[in-house]
Amino acid sequence: MDREAVIDLEMKLAFQEDLLQKLDDALVAQQHQIKVLEDQVRVLSQQIQRLSEAHPEAKDERPPHY
Repeated sequence: MDREAVIDLEMKLAFQEDLLQKLDDALVAQQHQIKVLEDQVRVLSQQIQRLSEAHPEAKDERPPHY
């Protein structure tokens, strides 16, 4: 291989490593966001459960326009 080809490969490798790091950072951020959203859904689900247990008569009520 000539020197230019080696330099070209090294540049490509450097760009790929940079891209891989950016993708890894994005994945970590998304995993954190998913965890936060899962926690929020869990809390909301518990609140709904508590409300339905506190007011069982409201579970089957339909609004007047039905």
